[in-house]
Amino acid sequence: MPQIGETVSEGKVTTWFKAVGDSVQVGDNLFEIETDKVTMEIQATEGGVLSEIRVRDGMVAPVGAVVAIIGDGNTAPAPAPRQPVSTPSWSGPAPAAATASRGPIKLDPFLEVRTPTKTYGRARTAGGAIATPLARRLAAETGIDLANFEGSGPGGRITANDIKSARVSHTATAAPGHGPGMADIRSLYGDTLYEEVPLDGMRKTIAARLLQATQTVPHFYIVDDVDIGAMAALREQLNAAAPRDQEAKPAYEFSLNDFIIKAWAMALQAVPAANAVWAGDRILRFTRSDVAVAVTMDGGLITPLIRDADTKPVKAISSEMRDLAARARNRKLLPHEYQGGATAISNLGMYGVREFTAILNPPHATMLAVGAVRRQAVEKEDGGVAFASVMTVTLSCDHRVVDGALGAELLVAFKDTLRNPIRIMV
Repeated sequence: MPQIGETVSEGKVTTWFKAVGDSVQVGDNLFEIETDKVTMEIQATEGGVLSEIRVRDGMVAPVGAVVAIIGDGNTAPAPAPRQPVSTPSWSGPAPAAATASRGPIKLDPFLEVRTPTKTYGRARTAGGAIATPLARRLAAETGIDLANFEGSGPGGRITANDIKSARVSHTATAAPGHGPGMADIRSLYGDTLYEEVPLDGMRKTIAARLLQATQTVPHFYIVDDVDIGAMAALREQLNAAAPRDQEAKPAYEFSLNDFIIKAWAMALQAVPAANAVWAGDRILRFTRSDVAVAVTMDGGLITPLIRDADTKPVKAISSEMRDLAARARNRKLLPHEYQGGATAISNLGMYGVREFTAILNPPHATMLAVGAVRRQAVEKEDGGVAFASVMTVTLSCDHRVVDGALGAELLVAFKDTLRNPIRIMV
């Protein structure tokens, strides 16, 4: 089982492209795996004949576990512990990387693969804290994300005891049905019919990260209305002017979200102190605006990243966002395409939602929740009444990075850009 991303500790085999006895060449697609974020085809690095499959479709195995054996077709593999096909998860020997040892290690190619220690993640987390090797291994085995974890050791160092202490709460979140109180919850419903839906890797990760965010990140919210009449008019003009092919299909079609992404990236440039994240004992401020955008998909959501959104034209943002959204829904994104950034946008306007508050996705320090556009009566300067196209936005802030006044300044810069959308096109 290969290592896909530094925080991935296991993978689920969803499809085998080869059967036992098939010839395999270097570069052939062997099988497809699914992690908490992506689905990826795994290619063969050696040629030969596929002599054994140990991890069948639908089964989960840890990184480093042998999922199949490729031989020369002439010799049978040595006996090895087998995993029943009906069992949905790995119960065989742990990968050799999980066992600390000294001196040379004799490896049995029919058992486990020794995975380098580095696959348990970097010593310094995204939050700036340093984790010990044992803590990184325990966190990987348990599925605990160290991105914004605060340790109790000297200088905030994350130790093995910190991970062991966090296991109880993590188990209750990441493995519902096995934690305390689950039987009591079921008992409340008596003879009521219900269906138990097992959690996949994505839903477990969402649950763990959002629980971490609400418990460890001090949120506050700022709500404001934005007049987007000028922006909506500019969008209509640009879409109407788009060249069309023989079937009258436009070469491009801008969405409101494309302009919102660009305006938000420009606002972060205007208020650089807000373009930052919390890093434990310091704040990291960025020179470019990398904006994550929430995309719904089966079983949850993911936030692909538009990098350097402040320097890209709206047309490029629109094209890139469509590509990222399509691949996100098919779970084809690579880790670098959804990791990073200091901020995110979540837009529920297409569902008619007027306003809502969003939970921050650590280590992001801000998240903009965008509601639906509505026609609203407003007072004119001469005292008369007119109707305007208004959109309500709610800014979620990490108070450790963005204070109230700074958050308000960021929203003002965002509103000014949308009221003068020609700035977006320059």
